[in-house]
Amino acid sequence: MPHIYGVSPVLEALRAGGRRIERIIIASGARHERLREILDSARQAGVPVRQEPRAALDRLSNHLNHQGVIAVVAAAGYVDGTDLLAKVSPQTILVLLDGVEDPHNLGAIIRTAECAGAAAVVIPERRAAHITEVVAKTSAGAIEHLPVARVTNLAAFIEQLKKANVWVIGVEESGALPYTKYDYSGPLALVFGGEGAGLHRLVREKCDVVLSIPMQGRVGSLNVSVAVGVVLFEALRQRKAQA
Repeated sequence: MPHIYGVSPVLEALRAGGRRIERIIIASGARHERLREILDSARQAGVPVRQEPRAALDRLSNHLNHQGVIAVVAAAGYVDGTDLLAKVSPQTILVLLDGVEDPHNLGAIIRTAECAGAAAVVIPERRAAHITEVVAKTSAGAIEHLPVARVTNLAAFIEQLKKANVWVIGVEESGALPYTKYDYSGPLALVFGGEGAGLHRLVREKCDVVLSIPMQGRVGSLNVSVAVGVVLFEALRQRKAQA
């Protein structure tokens, strides 16, 4: 079974209703000030809690920073892409990832997308990071609140989005239009490429427009998780200004 480890991710999983949590393991003698909050939340959610030696938690987390608490969970589920299509509204923003392979980046993107009010993150089945313990940890619990869909073919899914009147916006260094010059009103899908490779040719061709984030320094591009945050919060800023 996969695990969620760390105080904040476990708390977020419990706040989401503890739907997938089988049990919580706390290190014997752990003294983190927020463990009492975890114990109270677990009791309210009906999730069993047990203590084990810290060495046992070290093994379960592969010696990563578990902060004295691990939640043992059922495997994370993905939502169906067709369900996302059925729920499109004028306020919908989807984040599509074209080949993001680093689980830390995927977790950070899920966290950013949830904070910015995105409706879901969509990933392809092949050549991409999937939901793992590292992703759950890096998302700081956001994965418990934001749907993640996994589709067989991202280009084909983009075609379905366009038929649902969703504007599909690619973001990469070669984009002709700066991201601040675009009008983010209406249902949108923002598409970001993988680390180093950018958008695949077919995916880029399917986009209605490709935006860029102008760079001022000597490094030519941003980490993909940072790029997602930059564009998402510009869209959020515009929508709040128009409200």
